[in-house]
Amino acid sequence: MGRLFYIMGKSATGKDHVYRELLKDAELDLSPLVLYTTRPIREGETDGKEYHFTDEAGLERLRREGRIIEERVYQTVYGPWYYFTADEGQLDLDSRDYLGIGTLESYRRLLEHFGQEIMVPIYIETEDGLRLERAMKREKKQNPPKYDEMCRRFLADGVDFSEEKIQEAGITRRFFNNDRPLTEVIAEAKEYILQIHAQDVHPRD
Repeated sequence: MGRLFYIMGKSATGKDHVYRELLKDAELDLSPLVLYTTRPIREGETDGKEYHFTDEAGLERLRREGRIIEERVYQTVYGPWYYFTADEGQLDLDSRDYLGIGTLESYRRLLEHFGQEIMVPIYIETEDGLRLERAMKREKKQNPPKYDEMCRRFLADGVDFSEEKIQEAGITRRFFNNDRPLTEVIAEAKEYILQIHAQDVHPRD
C-alpha cells in the first residue's frame, strides 16, 4: 500500500521549494499529487505542475462526475477562489507513493478520505516576521503585485493554522524553516520520509 506524504504550512514558509526538491529526488521516487484551483495562474507557474488551473465550470463538471475528493473556497478580494483535489484516474496508491502540498483543512479532509494508514503530514513552520518579509519579496515579482490579497492570506493563515487546529489534526512533528538554510529543512524532511519507508507500520504523527 502506498502513502501520501502531504506538505503543509502557512504562506511563505518555503513549502513550495521543499515540495519541488523532494519531488525530484530519485531516491524518494515520489509521484506528484497535483491539486486543482480556479485562481489565476501566477508568474512562473505552469499548468499541471504547481496546480491544474481551471475555472468554476471545470469544477462543476468534476463535481457532476463524482471526482472531487475535497474542496475549499476562499473569498478573496478578487472574488471566490476554489482549491480542490480530484481523482481523474491518476492516483495509484496500491503501488505508488505520492507527494502533495496544501492546507491544514485539505489535509484533514484527505485524512478522512484515505485514512491514517495512507496520510503522512509534513508540517513546515516559520516565524511570522520572516514569513511577512518573504511574502512581500515574492509578491513584488508578480505582474501586477496583489499586495491586498497577500495581506488577506497572511492574516487568514493565523486562523487556518491555529495551534488548536494543528493539534486536532494529530500533527506533532514540525520542520522549522527559520534561521537555517532551506537545504537543511529539505534534508530533514527527506530523512523522515526514508524512515517512514523503512517502517512496517505507519506512524501516527
